Amino acid sequence: MGVLDGQWVVITGAAGGIGGAMVQAFRNAGARVVACDRAAQALEAVDAERKEAFELTDSDACKAALERIECAVGVPDAVVSNAGYTRAETFDQVDDEVWANEIAINLTGARNVTAPLLPKMRLRGRGVFVFISSVNALAHFGNPAYSAAKAGLVAYARAIATEYGRHGVRANTLCPGSVRTASWDHRLARDPGVIDRVSRLYPLGRIVEPIEVANAAVFLASPLSSGITGVTLPVDAGLTAGNLPFIEQIT
Repeated sequence: MGVLDGQWVVITGAAGGIGGAMVQAFRNAGARVVACDRAAQALEAVDAERKEAFELTDSDACKAALERIECAVGVPDAVVSNAGYTRAETFDQVDDEVWANEIAINLTGARNVTAPLLPKMRLRGRGVFVFISSVNALAHFGNPAYSAAKAGLVAYARAIATEYGRHGVRANTLCPGSVRTASWDHRLARDPGVIDRVSRLYPLGRIVEPIEVANAAVFLASPLSSGITGVTLPVDAGLTAGNLPFIEQIT
């Protein structure tokens, strides 16, 4: 018996590295998964009960996809807003277009698949949202536009938790640290040793694996966390706990 037996869970960014781990972890927990991504071709290799391809930044496309999902399986029990993107690593790479694009993908896109479901979950009397934010929402580690968007997710989840909690709707945020996915490939192409150096900054001496983020999402979406809402949980190999290299430098 899984902790999510028979529940329908919508996962965005399901074709990515973390998204793929999410799909598998939720299915292992007994959930039935609606895997969502922007292109049908990207979803071909994803093993899920249902698949939906749509553009997250297009609110009308999101509403249409959610209507299709509701017609097929009903109002989902949980939504994991996992899709995200960044390439602008410092302010000198952030112009108006980049800013608008990264806010649209990382913040507004999550809102586009959340807002249409809120009144329906309220009427039903239950529902769970898990937003995949980042440690960049908690301290600055680069990627300023992305960081602002991910900090917005934290505030958005708290707002839902506060205003919809009395209606049985929960909302929490995960903040992963560096996760070894394909998003690191462009950095590794420039500098093959970058992950080894970054790993030394983490108290666990390594970066996070996608399945570790996925397992935390399963917990927050499941009845195991039934008393938890409005929280921000780092999954960061200890990065936000403290900086041992800094301590060693000053002592």
